[in-house]
Amino acid sequence: MTGLSRSSADLDPRRRRILYRCWHRGIREMDLVFGQFAENEIASLSDQELDEFETIMAEEDQDLNRWITGADPVPAHLQTPMFERLCKYRPDFDIVTIASLAEKHGPRS
Repeated sequence: MTGLSRSSADLDPRRRRILYRCWHRGIREMDLVFGQFAENEIASLSDQELDEFETIMAEEDQDLNRWITGADPVPAHLQTPMFERLCKYRPDFDIVTIASLAEKHGPRS
């Protein structure tokens, strides 16, 4: 288990590494944005989309945070469909409890 609700067991090694890196960024805000986005999208991303996502992930967290929140303009090299998707994604910032996970994903077995 890498994130809150998605197991990486069914993913190929590249997707597993990306998912892990998304949840271990450095600042919690980016962990939540990238981690939850990856949990929802990683299995369906094409190789080209994965390349683009990894390029985005190589940027510094503080810069990404400012660009994603709109505090600073997005640089030209990141004005891509993938970055736009990431910026539109709204993570769930609610407190995670066993009860909230069960409500969202069913009881654990």
